[in-house]
Amino acid sequence: MSDEGRLARLREVAGPVSRETFERLERFEAAFRKWAGRINLVAPSTLPQLWARHVLDSAQLLKLAPSALRWLDLGSGGGFPGAVVAILLRDRPGASIDLVESNAKKGAFLKTVLGELQAPARVNVARIEAFSSSPAPVDVVTARALASLPILLALAAPWLEAGAVGLFHKGRDYRREVEESRDAWQFDLLEHRSAVDPESVILEVSSLRRK
Repeated sequence: MSDEGRLARLREVAGPVSRETFERLERFEAAFRKWAGRINLVAPSTLPQLWARHVLDSAQLLKLAPSALRWLDLGSGGGFPGAVVAILLRDRPGASIDLVESNAKKGAFLKTVLGELQAPARVNVARIEAFSSSPAPVDVVTARALASLPILLALAAPWLEAGAVGLFHKGRDYRREVEESRDAWQFDLLEHRSAVDPESVILEVSSLRRK
């Protein structure tokens, strides 16, 4: 696909995106491929579809929270969705995101690349449980391929119970996870069909409270 086609698809998925931001995402993609040759950032089998499967899949979150300024990404891994969101937030005055990743090598990658791109991100190399001991207020909590929804809600609870909204990527088995979560939690739920993968959804969780 041409650069023009890629930019058009990005705007379709994420909303308004400047050409400068698009070019930063392409630089992130190039750096990701370079680092992925040395450390395990993502399943190697998905590298040929990196832009669509990971970058666009992450970018679609911006359209679901167009006015949010304070973001938090749990279990950031190689940067999906947190790093992509961070780069897109550079166009949003006053916005920032905290990325939480316990793996030191992945944390080093994120710090290096996001620093070079001057993205409004803080990379926290820590376990989520330790990071949540003194939670700062945020607007949106994200996570992708981190844990089943019952576990994810427990990890995100310090922020969700304080009023944040969760935007969580989930696959085809998400309904079972939602039902299991209702054993311990009450919450409001919106299901957004993925703009990238027809078999996936983004679960928007709000008003979380323990039963």
